[in-house]
Amino acid sequence: MRDEYKREDLGKGVRGKYHQAYQNGTNIVRLDADIAKHFKDSESVNRALRSLIGQAGESSAPVTS
Repeated sequence: MRDEYKREDLGKGVRGKYHQAYQNGTNIVRLDADIAKHFKDSESVNRALRSLIGQAGESSAPVTS
C-alpha cells in the first residue's frame, strides 16, 4: 500500500460480504483476445451464441467440459 494511503481512511471492511453471491455461481466468461476483438459488447456475443445454438438444433446433445 502506498505511503499516502492510511488504513483508517479506507473504512471498515466486511468479511464475506460477497460470499453468498459467489457461492450461487457466476456467469462471467472470459473471451480470448483473438475472439473478443470481433465483438463490440456482450449483446453481440449473446446474439452470435444464440445463432449457433439455433443452428445446432434441438437434436444435438449439450456440450459439457
